[in-house]
Amino acid sequence: MIRLVASDIDGTIIGENNQITNQNQKAIYDMRKSHIDFTICTGKPYSMVKKFCEDLHASYGIFGNGNQIIDLKTGNEIFRKTLTQEEVSACMRLAKKEKLHIHFYTENEVITPKLMYMDLRNYILKDSIFHSDLNFKIVSDVEEYFEQNKPTVFKLIISSSSSLESLQEQINQKLEVTMYRVIKKKEYKDKMIHKEYEYLDITPSKTNKSEALAILSKYLEVSSDEIMAIGDNLNDIEMIRNSGIGVAVANSYDAVKAVATYTTVNSVENSGFAEAVYKYISF
Repeated sequence: MIRLVASDIDGTIIGENNQITNQNQKAIYDMRKSHIDFTICTGKPYSMVKKFCEDLHASYGIFGNGNQIIDLKTGNEIFRKTLTQEEVSACMRLAKKEKLHIHFYTENEVITPKLMYMDLRNYILKDSIFHSDLNFKIVSDVEEYFEQNKPTVFKLIISSSSSLESLQEQINQKLEVTMYRVIKKKEYKDKMIHKEYEYLDITPSKTNKSEALAILSKYLEVSSDEIMAIGDNLNDIEMIRNSGIGVAVANSYDAVKAVATYTTVNSVENSGFAEAVYKYISF
């Protein structure tokens, strides 16, 4: 019996049209009515998707790819882990040497020199479907801003239109951080901002959606067999692999489909999320 459904947002619940379908909304409503805990599990910060979580009446939230867990029914923070000053500085030095685009997330802000890649995408989403209070601060030099202000950094993103494989290897050799290299090219092109690029998503060591889901399941006394995890992107692989039922929506990366219990027939725009919910949960 499924007691908790954990779902990614972008590409899983909402598509490139920035909309959530009526079928997906109904599936979430039916879960709530049946006392199944619906958990948002996203790489985005809590401040960006707070209202979205409220609108969907989500019970719990895993944010920043697992570096923050919040009980959305009470507002209490269950878990938090942030990057160290040394880790942020080291990553920035390596990225700056290659003249790459850097932006980072604090609890309530995105610090960037220019809205270009994922920061531009999230800026569009902030004002379209999320209606969030997340602030976007444009600074002339991100590294200098960081060194002068010493903000607490939840996540660091390095982006480029070229390959970041070499930089990923350099960072892995120097630091113990969690890092995803996501390639948004060809069939995975970012249609929202009409760009092909790739990015490194960097968070503290041993923080990912699966680890956070394990912390939450222990907190709720729910076994992994009672969890269904749904996603589409590379940062969803671990939670999909380690849950009782792991679902990849039809538009997922092939690597995600490879570890899933089930891949939906329908894409996100055609309510693949709802398809999975009604396949495995009887209301």
